[in-house]
Amino acid sequence: MSGRAVRVLRLGAVPYAEALRVQERCVAAARAARGPAALPVPAAARGGPEEPAAESVVLSEPAQPVYTWGLRGAPGAAEAAALRARGAALVAARRGGHITFHGPGQLLAFPVLDLRRRRLPLRAYVAGLEALVLRLCRRLGLGTARALPPPYTGVWMGDSKLCAIGVHCGNHITSHGLALNCCTDLSWFEHIVPCGLEGKGVTSLSRELGQHVAVSHVLQPFLDSFQEVFECTLVSSEEPGV
Repeated sequence: MSGRAVRVLRLGAVPYAEALRVQERCVAAARAARGPAALPVPAAARGGPEEPAAESVVLSEPAQPVYTWGLRGAPGAAEAAALRARGAALVAARRGGHITFHGPGQLLAFPVLDLRRRRLPLRAYVAGLEALVLRLCRRLGLGTARALPPPYTGVWMGDSKLCAIGVHCGNHITSHGLALNCCTDLSWFEHIVPCGLEGKGVTSLSRELGQHVAVSHVLQPFLDSFQEVFECTLVSSEEPGV
């Protein structure tokens, strides 16, 4: 596993749906890469020339407010109408977990990794996501950040969640991942029960550090932590399979 190449796709501020679209192309590339040697992804499947595929991590910042939910916790009709009235989109996502919020000021990271090749159990992978965010927090001076056992998956500052984690794993290929509040408008969380956890709060790096922390500020320490935890070499890329 040490030194395996993982492509980094930095999308910047894009609609949530665009991040999902790129993620699915990366999932197709990871599946095509299985076998004794990396197989090329068909050009028709990714809109470009045929080149070897690899694992990826898709990084983005949601350009507009959106509420998403996973296998549980879909809003009822009245709640959905109220959320839309506030100007947010609603999207059902193929991941674990209840309803949560994504929006500007939040780092979304969608690692697309082959857990079978890595011989990594799903629970250990989730723990790895928590570990990399904890490393990031330590790099930024938040040494009291902590991870808790299920159902409190994620990274916490006291009783407030700093980073939510919700993953999907199909045929041992991961998708979705984590949402780290950097300078997010936390008032959007007041209209839901985030992640289905009653009595818990939500926080951000900006709130905890007492200064504005933009998504761009945490990208490099995040990638450094990712590389250490998942023992890989990160390679910048503009498109999956390139």
